[in-house]
Amino acid sequence: MSENVTSGHAELLRRHRAVMPSWMALNYADPIEIAGGKGNRVTDAEGRGYLDFFTGILTNMIGYDVPEVREAVERQIATGVVHTSTAYLLRGQVELAEKIARLSGIPDAKVFFTNSGTEANETALLLATYARRTDQVLAMRQSYHGRSFGAVGVTGNRAWTNISYSPLNVHFLHGADRSLPQFAGMTDGAYIDACVQDLRHVLATATGGDVAALIAEPIQGVGGFTMAPDGLFAAYKRVLDEHGILFISDEVQTGWGRTGQGFWGIDNHGVTPDMMTFAKGLGNGYAVGGVVARGELMDALHAVGLSTFGGNPVSMAAANATLDYVLDHDLQANAARQGATIIGGLERAAGRFPVVKQVRGKGLMFAVELADPATGEPSPPLAAALMEAARERGLLVGKGGLYGNVVRMAPPLTLTDDEAAEGLGILIASLETVNEAATS
Repeated sequence: MSENVTSGHAELLRRHRAVMPSWMALNYADPIEIAGGKGNRVTDAEGRGYLDFFTGILTNMIGYDVPEVREAVERQIATGVVHTSTAYLLRGQVELAEKIARLSGIPDAKVFFTNSGTEANETALLLATYARRTDQVLAMRQSYHGRSFGAVGVTGNRAWTNISYSPLNVHFLHGADRSLPQFAGMTDGAYIDACVQDLRHVLATATGGDVAALIAEPIQGVGGFTMAPDGLFAAYKRVLDEHGILFISDEVQTGWGRTGQGFWGIDNHGVTPDMMTFAKGLGNGYAVGGVVARGELMDALHAVGLSTFGGNPVSMAAANATLDYVLDHDLQANAARQGATIIGGLERAAGRFPVVKQVRGKGLMFAVELADPATGEPSPPLAAALMEAARERGLLVGKGGLYGNVVRMAPPLTLTDDEAAEGLGILIASLETVNEAATS
């Protein structure tokens, strides 16, 4: 790296810290600036290339500079219309809503577009609390649903919660916390039974009997890709239905075939929710989010509503092209195939590394949990070390987990056989380095 490039990088970092909030964390001890991207790889401002296994936090779902998406956006921009608002008919919005309603499996579904997953979850919570005329909501321990007032209220992870008060009266459930001692050694069936009995107890003791909804991620994103055993949410929904409680599936990270086993993360549980929220990967980098819900829930609000930027023509062009690409290329099947290669390879290698507590995931959504080899306690420093080791070898990954000790990865759904093998090789080599340093 030349002296001029080095000084320019240091100056940008200084400027960032001067004007950006201190809580807006940057990855890596020496943060990088992504300056270019093509396919499933990116290049930093110093010209170094990386295979991207985190895709802008699961957002560049089909990679970078995809011709079909770029050309769709360029066609829309060429019309001169980059914004009109929802006060006018938007052809791209209607077309995308039709596709999502059909794919959702929700009867008589309608769609409302937003700018982000946070805003989508706020909308779903509004619909549920309005329909049920109560502020009581159920959510999952270790969950994350966004950074706004209501979304923080249903986030069950103290590291992401700034305030103790909320517009909602929230009660948190078990379901993605099998590492707790009281659940140790349980089969899936026994764990599901214990969680269902706890749900019934919460409803009988902690609520006023008029709960609006359960909101849950099929796989917890910020939680480090922890997940309930398949079938738990179907068991939960049987109890919810007894009380008229709605079920919201937060598909911001699990939608569009990423898990491989289903087009939506909730498909693994064999249940159709009342609402689903989505965002991130649908726009492949362009800002888009939304809610798909039963028509009577969506239509019930009595106040006038709109979304100034939700359903923006440019974002709709990108999202339509992205979704068409996913479907036309059967990327759900590719996620299943490549995920099996990487997860299987990591599981086979994990036994050699005392620093690895668990490998988990579905499809192209997988994680490695790190623990101190001497004590078995969660180790955020080891997760940070694995991130750095992978970066040095040309692979970008992310971090998460309740204790910040999980390296989580979600490559583009377009990942090739060669790229899957390359990424797996880098991860194993990086684990060898981290493990040797921790155990020597």
